[in-house]
Amino acid sequence: MPVPDLKTGDIMTLKAQILTGVLAFVAGGALVTGIGFASSHMSHGDHGGHGGHDAHAGHEMAPAPDGASDATLAYIAANAAMHEDMDIEFTGDADADFILGMIPHHEGAVVMAEIVLQYGDDPEVAELAREIIAAQKEEIDWMRDWLARRGY
Repeated sequence: MPVPDLKTGDIMTLKAQILTGVLAFVAGGALVTGIGFASSHMSHGDHGGHGGHDAHAGHEMAPAPDGASDATLAYIAANAAMHEDMDIEFTGDADADFILGMIPHHEGAVVMAEIVLQYGDDPEVAELAREIIAAQKEEIDWMRDWLARRGY
């Protein structure tokens, strides 16, 4: 998942990619993680099988705000791509499914860290981003190796 290069890229192309990613996310019922999503479901009771309804109804991604900065557009594109990539084909193996979903999640974290390095100004945030990139890449390598050892 490369960082969108908006200094030389075409903003209209990026907006089209964002729209495509958002549509794929909504239509594909992508796996959504995070505290906000989990807490919003805490009071909804058991969704076992989701009773034939879309598990993500009402949780669609917000469109880019008018006048969004290049950084915001890059984050939106990265988020949409990550969620699309997290829409894995489940194997039925809890361990493998976890790893298969976590790889694109970690790749998304790397892309977001690269975006803040490109657009951000705070040295502390930049240091955190560099640490995240190193740690996530190491974990991605471990997960890919784990999957390969098990024939995935």
